Amino acid sequence: MENLKYIDNKLFILDQTLLPNEEKWVEITSKEQAYDAIKTLMVRGAPAIGIFAGYAMAQFSADTDIYELKEYLDSSRPTAVNLSWATARMVKAFEENKSLIEEAIAIHNEDIEMCRKISEYGLSLLKDGDGILTHCNAGELATSRYGTGLGPLILGKEKGYDFKVFSDETRPLLQGARLTSYELEKAGIDVTLICDNMASLVMKKGMIDAVLVGCDRVAANGDTANKIGTSGVAVLAKYYGIPFYVLGPYSTVDFSCKSGDDIIIEERDKKEIKEKYFEKPTALPETKCFNPAFDVTDNSLITAIITDKGIAYPPFSKSLKEILK
Repeated sequence: MENLKYIDNKLFILDQTLLPNEEKWVEITSKEQAYDAIKTLMVRGAPAIGIFAGYAMAQFSADTDIYELKEYLDSSRPTAVNLSWATARMVKAFEENKSLIEEAIAIHNEDIEMCRKISEYGLSLLKDGDGILTHCNAGELATSRYGTGLGPLILGKEKGYDFKVFSDETRPLLQGARLTSYELEKAGIDVTLICDNMASLVMKKGMIDAVLVGCDRVAANGDTANKIGTSGVAVLAKYYGIPFYVLGPYSTVDFSCKSGDDIIIEERDKKEIKEKYFEKPTALPETKCFNPAFDVTDNSLITAIITDKGIAYPPFSKSLKEILK
């Protein structure tokens, strides 16, 4: 399932804000449009944002100072470390007189291989017939192919595994409902959509054998920035003794960020809670809202962090470095 195309020197993205009801491809023709595409979640997911940023840097650096372009794009989603990682790589390619479009294509191809490795490592921890809980969306729409959090499920389907997946709807943007259930249905994987607050019930009933989630940033101590609500799922998994696995590319590990306390969590438009995806507002205009984009999952709640370099187990401050050896 593709989310981005680069054809005849033109950049297109699948507008994920319209899924699952409409599949619309949008051409990105300016840096402002690229910024808005990231900001408004037309393109989303840490790896996909990095891939898109690479192409955007190649596409629009001819008209804008590349250093200013990097700073501009980075400001669209400050939590997503893959964004700044990709733009920094494009700046380095520029400084080394490399072809920027070839560098962007390389980032894209490397992500495909990275996702497959994450999927293989993740699948090694699962059994045929397992019940899996997911939160948010970390599949092919959020990456290049397979995905991170959903990667083991999609790869497992190819290999004949039969999983029973429960997908949290993931308020307020409903990525689990709109995107994860959409992807898994398309892949022919058994998926059941549940409200976020039903996660405890399916765990209590013994229907969940493992939790798989993606991440946008990993601190040096193993704290992870995940879609809002993920840390609550982690607490439940800890209580019920269910493995809680975080899956993401090694490039999301930020050793300059010592702990989750150092992760910047942006607050999104409050209207998303009361108005987005509703025909009418669900609360009064004067009702205050708090709408952070992410929360931080404490490393003590995480069973393992699965990357393309290997599987890291506690203590993460040590193992995240050791898997590179």
